[in-house]
Amino acid sequence: MVGYDAKADVKANSKLDVAVAGSVSGFVTRALISPLDVIKIRFQLQIERLCRSDPNAKYHGIIQACKQILQEEGLAAFWKGHVPAQILSVGYGAVQFLSFEELTEMLYRANLYDTHEFSAHFICGGLSAALATLAVHPVDVLRTRLAAQGEPKIYNNLREAVVTMYRTEGPTVFYKGLAPTVIAIFPYAGLQFSFYRSLKLAYDWVIPPDGKQTGNLKNLLCGCGSGVISKTLTYPLDLFKKRLQVGGFEQARSTFGQVRSYRGLLDCTKQVLQDEGTKGFFKGLSPSLLKAALSTGFMFFWYEFFCNLFRCIRREDR
Repeated sequence: MVGYDAKADVKANSKLDVAVAGSVSGFVTRALISPLDVIKIRFQLQIERLCRSDPNAKYHGIIQACKQILQEEGLAAFWKGHVPAQILSVGYGAVQFLSFEELTEMLYRANLYDTHEFSAHFICGGLSAALATLAVHPVDVLRTRLAAQGEPKIYNNLREAVVTMYRTEGPTVFYKGLAPTVIAIFPYAGLQFSFYRSLKLAYDWVIPPDGKQTGNLKNLLCGCGSGVISKTLTYPLDLFKKRLQVGGFEQARSTFGQVRSYRGLLDCTKQVLQDEGTKGFFKGLSPSLLKAALSTGFMFFWYEFFCNLFRCIRREDR
């Protein structure tokens, strides 16, 4: 179960088990959804409209984008920035799930958990994600830069990217886009955890557990649903974050079409609205929703899978 459960054996999973389960779930999920992440980032950074009617638009659909990237950059392009993305996922998963379990237990002991479970999961999910974001945001910036660049590459590997970015833009470059990230991640993760719990309860109401089912399908489906809901409600802030993270990186995107410079979150919001309209706030939404459904579904699925696995191993060792 995700979150503190007073009825369960509290010693079944140690803090190390929780951290490892979170890390492994992040690792496996990232490997599976990396191509969708690359396409989503490309869509988010494109100034031109995502449609065939705009002759200057490089990308105008998921299938077309896949063919274009495969033709111009090869199959490996779908895993551009994968090394920092995996570092991001492993670290993020460990911090997020460990802090979530600790925070929900604290609320339970303060008698604030049972009567306000949806709110408790929302607050604890948001706080745990904010802590994880602060810990791994520099890696997220590196991942975005590596995934966003075309050919010829500006950075050939992770080490070169770190050295070049630090030398040319200073240490603050690794925290570009932090404001919209923190603003967006709290409600996004909060909604993920709270809707995941609510959808599981709804699932049990529609299909009462018979004691034989493992719950793996339920975890996957409820995770997918919570990912779609939370991503739809918070998507524009994710787009702003990506636009701000590639600031000062315009030369690497010259082959993709127009580029823009933004002075901050408010200026980015204003320019997107003026130049691209309200639809600009949702560029890349379709691959993002597909990615959110799969990534959130897999995240909760693998987390609960490995927690159950560690619990079984501990019981056999007793």
